[in-house]
Amino acid sequence: MSSIAIVYHSGFGHTQALAEAVARGARAVAGTQVSLVPVAEAEARQAELDGADAIVFGSPTYMGGVSAEFARFKDWTSKRWMDGAWRNKLAAGFTASASWNGDKHNTLYQLLTLALQHGMVWVGLGLPPGFNHSKGSAEDLNRLGASVGAMAQANADQGVEGIAASDFRTMEALGQRVAQSARRWREQPVAQAA
Repeated sequence: MSSIAIVYHSGFGHTQALAEAVARGARAVAGTQVSLVPVAEAEARQAELDGADAIVFGSPTYMGGVSAEFARFKDWTSKRWMDGAWRNKLAAGFTASASWNGDKHNTLYQLLTLALQHGMVWVGLGLPPGFNHSKGSAEDLNRLGASVGAMAQANADQGVEGIAASDFRTMEALGQRVAQSARRWREQPVAQAA
């Protein structure tokens, strides 16, 4: 059994709904246990994070980067870094913003950098970009064309219902990819450096 923790901050419910979609995708892979961990609960659930085979980070993109709440969590993780607690775990990330671009890549790179600081191994989205040719549509997987992680666009004046179905399916694809990777990683673990 492999375990995946999805650590996220959600200011208005969008990122939580996306985290739940990542969890659905991961649970679709047999032998996968998934836990959703809001950043406010991360410290109390430290043992759960330390025991996970993979941690997926999720934050809305606010003003071109992670939310302040996620940044507090990121800073708290330095305690885990000092112990090497997350070294060689798998990691992945996702984000959403109201704008189509919204500088979401900056957020994904912050999540990537956090993972690499911890010595984690990053799992990218692994999907070709969608909706980038005349036969494409907004219903394509990865319609926003990300590769580092998964992205979603959520209208500022709508709740979760304003998120495109294809963005939810893209999140599910990320969850499934991380779960499949965690299974392989668990079967052939990397030796710890001396």
